[in-house]
Amino acid sequence: MAAVGTWSFSRPAVERMRCMLLAGQNATDVVETAIAEVEDDVETGRHIVGRGGYPNCKGVVECDAAIMEGVPGRFGAVAALRGIAQPCRVARKVMEKSPHSLLVGDGAEAFAHELGFKSEPNANMLSDYSATAYREFLEKNKPVRSGHDTIGLIALDTGGNITVGVSTSGAPFKSPGRVGDSPLPGCGLYADHTVGAAAATGDGDKIMCYCPSFHVVQLMRQGSSPNEACHAVLADIQRRTGGDKSFEIGLISLNMKGEVGAASSVEFPYTFWNQGLSSVEELVINQYKSINI
Repeated sequence: MAAVGTWSFSRPAVERMRCMLLAGQNATDVVETAIAEVEDDVETGRHIVGRGGYPNCKGVVECDAAIMEGVPGRFGAVAALRGIAQPCRVARKVMEKSPHSLLVGDGAEAFAHELGFKSEPNANMLSDYSATAYREFLEKNKPVRSGHDTIGLIALDTGGNITVGVSTSGAPFKSPGRVGDSPLPGCGLYADHTVGAAAATGDGDKIMCYCPSFHVVQLMRQGSSPNEACHAVLADIQRRTGGDKSFEIGLISLNMKGEVGAASSVEFPYTFWNQGLSSVEELVINQYKSINI
């Protein structure tokens, strides 16, 4: 059993995952529950996730989320979803109840309503912090601090099932309908129950051009450790973009042995737990570095 999450603010989520995994719950329930709690917490909205996230340039919060099991063909995602604070729960329903794999915009919202989800007014999706940031953007063209803090979580359960999930409210003040890497399989996330799983965070408009999560899992399939795979993918991207032009990207991965790896082009804290640890731990990767547990 093991769990890993992107960024420092994932620590409570990884702790929740640890408790659920030790209680014998399956990886998909673990990931969905942990992400949903982060999404619905207005305080984590400033990390560009769910309720309290930054709106688009028209003042509307639009969320992307996806969930992928290691079993072939088990994937569901939503994008540009408005008015629903826990989009990962809708993404799971897409995986389980829809003939499609990715629903967007009005179609995603209509599907959510059919499954019993209730839309909330946009005002409920904003926090005081994000509403103020939006006003300053309109009045002063003031951007928020740099950062793309998508939540990405991976869980490996006692039955050998592995699931990865991601969620984000997207780039602050983006164009309406903009979708980043997070809900795209192979880009924001990827899982294979014979190998492991990976998730990405950072500049989604750039990340989607390189399919890094798929690449990480493929390298693990070929025998690389999670650390080696993340490092190799990051190095490949940096070679292709020119080192000094590299964009913000962080990668986490977990193999079927419960080994964790990560790499990043920026300072990147992440949290993790496995059966060899008594509690959740956090490590910080410095720029262009990687580490293996």
